[in-house]
Amino acid sequence: MNYDVVVAGGGPVGLMLACELRLGGARVVVLERFTEVDPTVKGGAITTPSAEALYRRGMLPALAEVQRRSMERFRAFMSERNDGDGADATGQGMRYVGHFAGIMLRADLVDRTEPGLGDAGPAAEVSFVAQQDIERLLVERADELGVEVRRGVELTGFDEDAEGVTVRTGDGDGDGDGGGTIRASWLVGCDGGRSTVRKAAGFDFPGTDPEITCHQAVVEMTGAEDLTVGWTATDTGVYAYGPMPGRVVTVELDGPPADREAPVTAEDLQARLRRVSGVDVTITEVRTATRFTDHARQVTDYRKGRVLLAGDAAHVHSAFGSQGLSLGIGDAMNLGWKLAAVVAGRAPETLLDTYTAERHPVGAWVLDWTRSQIAAMRPDPQSRALRRIVSDLAETVAGTTYLVARLSGAAVRYALPGGHPLTGRSAPDLELADGSRLADHLHGGRALLLDLTGDPELRARAAGYAGRVDVVTAGCPSRPGLAALLVRPDGFTAWAADVATDVAADVATDAATSVEGLTEALGEWFGAPEGAAGHAVPVG
Repeated sequence: MNYDVVVAGGGPVGLMLACELRLGGARVVVLERFTEVDPTVKGGAITTPSAEALYRRGMLPALAEVQRRSMERFRAFMSERNDGDGADATGQGMRYVGHFAGIMLRADLVDRTEPGLGDAGPAAEVSFVAQQDIERLLVERADELGVEVRRGVELTGFDEDAEGVTVRTGDGDGDGDGGGTIRASWLVGCDGGRSTVRKAAGFDFPGTDPEITCHQAVVEMTGAEDLTVGWTATDTGVYAYGPMPGRVVTVELDGPPADREAPVTAEDLQARLRRVSGVDVTITEVRTATRFTDHARQVTDYRKGRVLLAGDAAHVHSAFGSQGLSLGIGDAMNLGWKLAAVVAGRAPETLLDTYTAERHPVGAWVLDWTRSQIAAMRPDPQSRALRRIVSDLAETVAGTTYLVARLSGAAVRYALPGGHPLTGRSAPDLELADGSRLADHLHGGRALLLDLTGDPELRARAAGYAGRVDVVTAGCPSRPGLAALLVRPDGFTAWAADVATDVAADVATDAATSVEGLTEALGEWFGAPEGAAGHAVPVG
């Protein structure tokens, strides 16, 4: 085989997946039809789970620097809007933690004791990072890891057999040097909502047809002083202005576009913005623009033979709530270590079944949440009544916490064996007694057994997993009741145990049972210990 894995699509999801595969030792090549990062305006923020994923790979300082520059631009925008007084611009920017159908969600109303909302560590401070900036950072990351990225080359088709996949390529940029074939063991389609891989492989892709037309653009215009900053619902739709100069979004709920492929012109954008906002703006230049709908579909299975899908190739939906990028990054984190383990022979192919089992429900959840936002945006009396009720709920701690936990992905919990509250959830970023944090120990893309009590039995059980599971022994003063946890490479907790306490026999912690649970979790996710044949067995 030329490669272990071909990744079709070099956007953030494809690059993140390729980096994860490379950390796991796989030979990977990325095919990307664009020669440079696509400048088309896209998502302007990320949710905490995406920030966590990048933080766990050592990229938080770079993210924080991008956010700092973004905040400078935002302050300049707000200063101009406030006649030169931008003193409270940072406060205005950080006062909200997202929106539901354009209903802003206040940061001060989020209950941070809710699982997933108060234990992400420094990653929780990073959100104001645009999709293009994420892609640029991942381009650098891929280069550092030695990932081969072929730009100006796109997948045109493939043939699959029992041993692998033969990928056919063509020019993405028309320069005549992209044609040929590539042989690999696996193919992953990260090639967007109109995925060539998905169509060629014949994945089922059920869902709902579009009902609305949306435009997002960065423009030069006059008359913008009468536009309201942020999201505004009107009698003719919904629009947004900011947080950067000239950035506008229009939402019209009277049907899908007549021609999805038609160019987005200044005249068309101007007419739509005037119609939705009621403000007589004049657009003089379009810097970047895109059209999208509420088309919502999801494949029934994320794998078909030696072909897998991730990101928009597996699920499409409207952009409301900034959930798409985080959903795709989550797919990449979940799949990357698993496919790398299968490629290296550290795990059977059945491990890949857990990819669909874990990620498909999350994708279906996101589709429902984007559909529900359309219902709260419509201008008819029934929908506006619903919007008022949701707005009232968003003024309460319980309502905002519920909305933020689900829109951000913080509420995701995989159905993993074990009854501990942390099992199946994204691991808390524990601050350890030696000054390090849990995320500091995940940079290498391996699993982590964190022993917080110095229990030699735990280390004995993990002894046969050197190179697959790192073992760290350290105290955690902020969580004295937590004894240990096993964190998968994607940052999710596979097993956890509390410190045994001397309480009534009917509720006492059975330490031996907890340790057996660790053995089972190690075998379930990381195969047999070194030197063992067949299934994993206790080594202590």
